[in-house]
Amino acid sequence: YLKPYYNKKNRIETAFHFFNFLGLHLSMLLVVMLRDALAFLIAWELMSLSSFFLVIFESEKKETLRIGIRYLIQMHIGVALLIVAFIVAFAGSNAPLSFDGLTTYFAAHDPFWLFLLFFAGFGIKAGFIPLHSWLPHAHPAAPSHVSGVMSGVMIKMGIYGILRVLMSVHHDLFGIGLFILIISLISGLIGVSLAIVQHDVKKLLAYHSIENIGIIGIGIGIGLIGLAVNIPVLAVLGFAGGILHILNHSLFKSLLFFTSGNVYKQTHSRNIEQLGGMIKKMPKTALLFLLGALAISGLPPFNGFISEFLIYSGMFKSLHAGGFMTDNVILFSFSGLAIIGGLAVFCFTKVFSIVFLGNPRSYKTDSAVEVENSMLMPGYLIGAMILIIGFAPALFMKPLAEVVSLFTGDGGLILQMAPTLNQISLSSGIFVVMILIFWALRAWKQKNKKVEEGITWGCGYSGADPALHQYTATSYAENFRQLSAKMVNVQKETEPFAELEIFPGERSFETRSGDLFEDHLVSRPTGKLLSFFEKIAVLQTGKIQHYLLYALVFLLVISVLTLLNLI
Repeated sequence: YLKPYYNKKNRIETAFHFFNFLGLHLSMLLVVMLRDALAFLIAWELMSLSSFFLVIFESEKKETLRIGIRYLIQMHIGVALLIVAFIVAFAGSNAPLSFDGLTTYFAAHDPFWLFLLFFAGFGIKAGFIPLHSWLPHAHPAAPSHVSGVMSGVMIKMGIYGILRVLMSVHHDLFGIGLFILIISLISGLIGVSLAIVQHDVKKLLAYHSIENIGIIGIGIGIGLIGLAVNIPVLAVLGFAGGILHILNHSLFKSLLFFTSGNVYKQTHSRNIEQLGGMIKKMPKTALLFLLGALAISGLPPFNGFISEFLIYSGMFKSLHAGGFMTDNVILFSFSGLAIIGGLAVFCFTKVFSIVFLGNPRSYKTDSAVEVENSMLMPGYLIGAMILIIGFAPALFMKPLAEVVSLFTGDGGLILQMAPTLNQISLSSGIFVVMILIFWALRAWKQKNKKVEEGITWGCGYSGADPALHQYTATSYAENFRQLSAKMVNVQKETEPFAELEIFPGERSFETRSGDLFEDHLVSRPTGKLLSFFEKIAVLQTGKIQHYLLYALVFLLVISVLTLLNLI
């Protein structure tokens, strides 16, 4: 993937990139190994720094550099919140400054507010809404292999941190679980909604990372509620689905970023509107992308279905096991998860059909050919794991039960799901065999028939621009955009037609979506702050006598306040 950059970058820049790529992996390993708070925070900071340098690989682009600095600032806000949280726990309990010391603090204090502080620090890395604003910008800016690791693995370090803190919380679980559940439902619904209206394929995948973080959070949230109201099946299957989805998302999201990187390498475009017909030019990449799309949509017989099935099963089995409040929370969560899944299917039918099916929409695809096998091999390995989990999920239940037991005390209920999962595997196998039989019959039937190819019927306009007789990304999502106009905030930019303009001239048409949370919580406040700094910049005259005057005025003010006993 980096070969085209070797002529643009010198050896030191390329070596520095590989150094940070290895540094990111090493720091993530350290994050999940260290228990001492200080050592953990150092590893956490190394992870942020190495990923920052990876994001700004194309630092000659001002926009990439701006995005990288924005990412680094938000990561430092996150680590500052974590430092404050550890200090509060240490000061309130005199326990060791480590994860082990949190148990002592939570046992003697209301855990919600300190957990909220930890959640904010870890949630920035994970990408929960409204702490997500770095994520849709950093992934498109970073090289695709970096995006795959950051989205597939690095953001899960935030989930790991939240789970690690939850291991020390043993009361007020209902309030914490409900909080995580609500934030996760919002993240899932808004994340997938914003993904649908994107044209940049990597930005679309970035918003889907937010959606899947929401699905993971839903599992964790209902698991905590199950512990709080003493419904073991809800607790065990909720945690099981959420934790298994961490692994599943790391697989299919990495696969989707790698395959979209293959397309970018051959077309130099991430804009869905400029692609089309790529399945004929890059059939292996198209097949791998389709595999990832089916898996992320939660469709059987792939791995995403298994983790979501566990969450659904926990909800179904827990209805009427608790009180009125619990039943309503379960029904609300079930509805939200179902809507998220349906919208994910809608989104990836759009992406796959417009990128890989139909006719080319621009010259960008003219010289595209399949990438070399070395770029396809990671996709094959990931695809194999996706299929193994999808067709043989029972193999993963024992190690999953051991992890879940750390939170619930007993993960035995997961092992009881093995017969059901075996039936799913059998059904999946039968389904695949049927597909292969139908495919073989079709191939046999057409063996001696000549297949003719022609242009797609274009309503009488087959010679015109392909955009006139096939769906564009904008038109495909138009109905959804109208239903969710305020949430996705799509803006159209074009010159309107004059009333008497019989023969209109050439025009451009562009749509872009806004992120309400980012606009109101990040862009506007920082814009006002920058405006304030610009106004006081008049004090920076560059003349040394003025700076000496400022110091003298400061000393005079301090002296007067001291004499008046005001300080």
